[in-house]
Amino acid sequence: PPGDTAGCTFCHTSAEERCNTCHQRHQFLPSVARHSEQCKACHWGKDHRDWEAYDISIHGVVYQVNKWNPTEFDFSKKLADADYVGPTCQYCHMRGGHHNVQRLSTVYTSMGMSNADRGAPLWKEKRDTWVSVCDDCHSPRFARENLQAMDEACKDAGLKYTETFKVAENLMLAGMDEPMPKDLAPDWSGQHIWSLKIGAYHDGPEYGGQPGESGEFRMSNCSAVERICFESVGYWQTYIMKGMAHGSWNDATYCDGSFGMDRWLVKAKTFAEEAIRLSEIEKKVGINWVPQEFWKKGDWLDELTGPRIVKEFPGKTIFDLCPEPGWLDTH
Repeated sequence: PPGDTAGCTFCHTSAEERCNTCHQRHQFLPSVARHSEQCKACHWGKDHRDWEAYDISIHGVVYQVNKWNPTEFDFSKKLADADYVGPTCQYCHMRGGHHNVQRLSTVYTSMGMSNADRGAPLWKEKRDTWVSVCDDCHSPRFARENLQAMDEACKDAGLKYTETFKVAENLMLAGMDEPMPKDLAPDWSGQHIWSLKIGAYHDGPEYGGQPGESGEFRMSNCSAVERICFESVGYWQTYIMKGMAHGSWNDATYCDGSFGMDRWLVKAKTFAEEAIRLSEIEKKVGINWVPQEFWKKGDWLDELTGPRIVKEFPGKTIFDLCPEPGWLDTH
């Protein structure tokens, strides 16, 4: 709904494509755009914790302490000629003034949220480029060791995320998730697909939708265990990846990174145990639990595409209404 996504759309629309998002309309000075704070407006928060991770890292501290000293940070120089005492966001991610930020990044696995083999040959060029930036100040061995540490942290987080999702999946398949997908308002496509059905990872009619189709990955109007899964991977796992990438060890561990995933895994297991025990009690005493109607109703839910499709085009999904393949990507 517009009220919920206002913050998202301010960044994920024309702001991504405007020069004056970083260069500031009333100044448009490259010297201003070279400050790390220019990235702060968009690149911070629970699900993309870039600014916080950088700000409290050793690099961020060096920047904050010295940024007013022109002999340490001369922002009048082009990035290609920069000789800062510590790296800024722009120095690493726009090295030499290159504006393709993804070129100098290892965010090739959904901000660390995918169980991918980060060391696979597919990523060799990106990893070598990443190391080449670090070795402006450090040795190549130091950079590769830190990259390996990030890989190991992401791999460890992936094990926790897999176990957390499995707890939720088992509950749903046993019909003990409260509420089940069929008991909720339809998702954005007009279907009742399990929110954690991510593409081909969970295929089959019991998950809803067509083979290969993804669920909505809902943050609201879903069961508590599904929300736990979303926060575990969408928040805490990204803390780990961002923290390790920026040298913010606190983010990767205590500040809801690794320790956060531990807590949410225990939460998911506790929720599952309680649901199983409650289900057994209900069977013995003959209670047939029926979800409350509020899961299917609510003023703001009516603003989503799914309920509108069900109401106005019975039996159709958003995919049936697209005039041609790929239409959704551009509309």
